[in-house]
Amino acid sequence: MAQHILVLHGPNLNMLGTREPGIYGRQTLADINARLAEVCAEADAGCAVFQSNHEGELVDRIQATRHDETEFIIINAGAYTHTSVAIRDALAAVGLPFIEVHLSNVYKREPFRHHSYLSDQAQGVIAGLGAYGYEAALRYALAH
Repeated sequence: MAQHILVLHGPNLNMLGTREPGIYGRQTLADINARLAEVCAEADAGCAVFQSNHEGELVDRIQATRHDETEFIIINAGAYTHTSVAIRDALAAVGLPFIEVHLSNVYKREPFRHHSYLSDQAQGVIAGLGAYGYEAALRYALAH
């Protein structure tokens, strides 16, 4: 069972709850993180969260997993999903299993959102389940 899980939130996710609630829902990032902390506590697992609007900071945090106890990554890279070779390369470099999460169903949206630089490396992709997608990914990671 994975005991140390890192949850990464990419750009604009700090605006959840007020940013396009018809697409992303009304739950805030704090609400999502609090629920994940509850699930981790129930499982007696370590769960760290990190959000940044800056690609390099996300890359740095992924690289830091080489020197901490992280065993699994859950990532919602936001718009960087569709643009960032750097995040893809960082995930490949550390070699940890990860799940890609999207609050909305990206395949029901603009065509540019249909491509992900991360999906082919991911254990799985969860899209369109709203905030519950993070919990589903976390429960998978805990059982992995």
